[in-house]
Amino acid sequence: MIDLFGLGSPRRSHGADAVITGAGSGIGAAFATELARRGGRVVCSDIAVDTARVTSKAIETDGGKALAVPCDVTQIEQVHHLAEEAQSWFDGPPTLVINNAGVGAGGAMIGESDLADWTWVLDINLWGPIHGCHVFAPILREAGRPAGIINVASAAAFGAAPGMAAYNVSKAGTLSLSETLAAEMAGTGVNVTVLCPTFVKTNIVGAGRISAKSTQLADQLMRWTGFSAERVARMCLDTLDRGGLYCMPQPEARIGWGIKRFTPTVYTRAVGFTTRVIP
Repeated sequence: MIDLFGLGSPRRSHGADAVITGAGSGIGAAFATELARRGGRVVCSDIAVDTARVTSKAIETDGGKALAVPCDVTQIEQVHHLAEEAQSWFDGPPTLVINNAGVGAGGAMIGESDLADWTWVLDINLWGPIHGCHVFAPILREAGRPAGIINVASAAAFGAAPGMAAYNVSKAGTLSLSETLAAEMAGTGVNVTVLCPTFVKTNIVGAGRISAKSTQLADQLMRWTGFSAERVARMCLDTLDRGGLYCMPQPEARIGWGIKRFTPTVYTRAVGFTTRVIP
């Protein structure tokens, strides 16, 4: 009998053979560490392979199994190579793929922001998950066993905050990609979960292309309301285990999602007016 709604789903995050992009720091490293604690084997990939090695070494020091693999998610050939390396190391297909690699950008209005920043953000934040799903979805589907795909988006996917157009669009695309893939995977045993947090205490602000004013505001909000990457990773993996599509760790994300869906015009105008008065 096909489980259309994901009820009674197996605990996919336990004992997983997992592939994670952007595993060198932040949420990606937290996912890797938590999956190892749940008895899994983890392929830690990152464009900066030295940081992926730090994550994998930490997992091995704690008694887990991990492999570091370099991967630039904007290059489809490298994502194919990542899949080949993972399947060789696992001696079979992975059971969990987490498309996490991402960057931040913001601080300029549409028409004022540099188009090069648009290209940079969309290449990583949107084409990265597209490439990951394109390569790994057929592998997981054809394996014919319970598996999972997690795409890391953001509450920015529906938040519509001014001055963050490129980032918003990249995450909205990732949200839509995840919803579409979930529909396509219905009944296959592959569950798709999309992570939409608000502020997470990572280095994404400092490492992104964000104006000084926006960086200062983001740093403040991150300190005041941000969840740790470890907490977000645990909550997302638990959502996957429940068969959930959406993981919105913070209450403000869930509230914003609800208001946006029921009163989109009011919500969007309110966001615009509110951000104008933020110092």
